[in-house]
Amino acid sequence: MGQDQCMPKHILSTLPSLCPFIRVASLLALLPTLAHADKVDDVVLDSMKKRIIPGISVAVIRDGKVVKMKGYGFANLEHRVKVTPDTIFQSGSVGKMFTAALVMKLVEDGKVKLDASIRQYLPSAPATWEKVTVRHLLGHTSGLADPYDKLDMRKDYTEDELLKIEGEIPLGFQPGEQWSYSNTGYHVLGFLCSKVGGSFYGDQLMTRIFAPANMKTARIISEADIVMNRAAGYQIIDNKPFNQTWVAPKLNTTADGSLYLTIKDMVNWNAALDDDKVLSKSIKNQMWTSGVLNDGRKTDYGFGWQLGPVNNRKHVGHSGAWQGFRTCIMRFPDDKLAVIVLTNSDSAEPGKLAQNIAGCYVPALARVPLVAIPDTAPEVTSILMKLLDGDADTAQKLMTEEMWNAVTKEGFEGFIKELKEFGERNLVVPVRIRADKKRVTYRVRYGKESRLITIVLNEKGLIQGMGNQDDD
Repeated sequence: MGQDQCMPKHILSTLPSLCPFIRVASLLALLPTLAHADKVDDVVLDSMKKRIIPGISVAVIRDGKVVKMKGYGFANLEHRVKVTPDTIFQSGSVGKMFTAALVMKLVEDGKVKLDASIRQYLPSAPATWEKVTVRHLLGHTSGLADPYDKLDMRKDYTEDELLKIEGEIPLGFQPGEQWSYSNTGYHVLGFLCSKVGGSFYGDQLMTRIFAPANMKTARIISEADIVMNRAAGYQIIDNKPFNQTWVAPKLNTTADGSLYLTIKDMVNWNAALDDDKVLSKSIKNQMWTSGVLNDGRKTDYGFGWQLGPVNNRKHVGHSGAWQGFRTCIMRFPDDKLAVIVLTNSDSAEPGKLAQNIAGCYVPALARVPLVAIPDTAPEVTSILMKLLDGDADTAQKLMTEEMWNAVTKEGFEGFIKELKEFGERNLVVPVRIRADKKRVTYRVRYGKESRLITIVLNEKGLIQGMGNQDDD
């Protein structure tokens, strides 16, 4: 799962959301003080203060050994319970890697074929999905759109009911033509696992992935069960923490990232990835190989894993955000380094924090300040300016239907209001342009505050993704 609060569901777990920019630290009085211990502690505490994060759990694994595993702050503000390595967080879309692993187990069993139509396994899926393959779903190239404007997030749905609703949403593009993050795709993969595997996909995860990987506390989300050491998730609104938004129980069991897990679970998962006992070398190679579109272009995504390089160094990982939790795992195979960050605040930026921590161990991985570059994508810049200068009606016309449903009129207007409260806009410059010029990151300054805003366009020139984060 991905973004919360401003993103009604987790449509863009790979990008920061349009949620309001948080700076004033009214929560800091609640955070425990910590004597200086090492550079990582300083990095974590600085992030907690800047981003207003009640609690964080961090693990660093180098050369196969855990060199740091520590909790910071509070798992629960109401009861002032501190975070420990046993604190249970929600996974968000980090959970997609486990769904993908289970699918690949079924492929290995001979029960699923990657290039078979999903309708071969789910005959009730709509005829429009005939060309959608399992491979498309795993790699987010299916064209399946997320139906959050059609769902009542406080209503329980059966798998059949969800499949029917999701099947009524028109494909955003023909399978294999584009890459577009799809939580629906992973819902459907969960339905496939349940159907083909003969039991609820979550039960299969327990027996086929979690138990062999020694992930002793990893499990599907349940509000009814007594779950020891469960953290609370927090939304930061007007610099104040609020409890996570309630979601219907069954909607919190879908295969796009509805898991409970601890930092210990993730450390053990990382160890399992370093050998071939849980997942064969063949499975891992396929999961960590970039997808290929119909025209031969490669994506930065495998099966449940993001694959884009970091500072030109090999990286595999994933982030997640849902219900006041934000999470990240970053693995740097060539550097024999892994960093895992679990947080309980929707204002956290765990990917940025994980890279800052990685830089403490391998300087070449440290985040490098972005500098202005020549604008070779003026068409994208023009779209950004129309977005920033326009109203909600203008914004809706500039975005895909799926993107607008995720952002919402309220979310967009709140985003623009927050920017303008910093003062007059006085700078817009590109700092990163992807080779195909469909994804551009800009430094945008209002008054003295500077933000990094990313625009991602589809083939029709509409905004299909956005990011908004600190410029630091």
